[in-house]
Amino acid sequence: MTGTATVQASSTEALTGSPAGRRPGRRVWSYWRFYLALSPFYVLFAVFGLYPMVSTIVLAFQRWDGLSARRFTGLDNFRFLVADPTFWQALKNTVVLFLMSTVPTLAIALVLAVMLQSAVRFTNVYRIAYFIPNVTSLVAMAIFFSSVFSTNFGLVNAGLRALGIPQQDWLGQPWGIKIAISTMIVWQWVGYNTLIYLAGLQAIPREQYEAAKVDGAGAVRTFFSITLPQLRPVVLFTVIISTIGGLQTFTEPQVMVGNSGGTGQSGMTVVLFFYRAAFLDNDYGYAAAIALSIFLLVLLFTAINWRIFRGRGEDR
Repeated sequence: MTGTATVQASSTEALTGSPAGRRPGRRVWSYWRFYLALSPFYVLFAVFGLYPMVSTIVLAFQRWDGLSARRFTGLDNFRFLVADPTFWQALKNTVVLFLMSTVPTLAIALVLAVMLQSAVRFTNVYRIAYFIPNVTSLVAMAIFFSSVFSTNFGLVNAGLRALGIPQQDWLGQPWGIKIAISTMIVWQWVGYNTLIYLAGLQAIPREQYEAAKVDGAGAVRTFFSITLPQLRPVVLFTVIISTIGGLQTFTEPQVMVGNSGGTGQSGMTVVLFFYRAAFLDNDYGYAAAIALSIFLLVLLFTAINWRIFRGRGEDR
């Protein structure tokens, strides 16, 4: 009987993961050292992550100028946000800049990654050169591109004059501002996405390319039949990351055209609009409502991109 009871106790311990008769709570507390080791992360997250998020949500339903007492206003901030034409202009500019910068960035990065994959010499030099814009100061780059697109002394207009084309006031007209900002974003992020795609290309088995070559498939057919399908998870990652970053564009227009957004507010993005409401107008409740709208906008576009790319992958 004793042997049978011992076997049953051992079986119970093997199935439940704890000795028979011991409470699950005691088993959890037995790992207190591990929880203590992880506690700094949770403390930092609670202080710098969770608390600001909860505070922003609460502040969105209040009126506060940073000095006086907070006053609960319900949905007034959101009603004013929906009726504010500047917000819709900023939203439109954000989406347009996102499309003008993200699509060329990912397309050029993919082409460069394929070319770099086939390169034999100086590959490390190319990788370093592509990644340099991503680690350069964003403010310094914005100042540099402001000079490049300058009306009288910019390199772009100098090239146009050399070709006999009239110079343009890039930072003084709506579409010129968008082109200048999107060009800077493309220059900054092409190298980063190129290295991400290159890592994905190196994970594709070479046997697939050799089999396609034996079957007589050309470079274009191989690219669309092997390379792109194999890179779908990597493309999905870059699209989501680019979406999150592109919809939060701030430094580029703020440095290049100022807090007003330039001519016709064509450089006013949602984040720049948030910055102006919070730190120039001192309307923190309204700024919190704008911040929530930015979060919902990023969440919406991320979900759309996820559905498109994941849906196509599941269909195939």
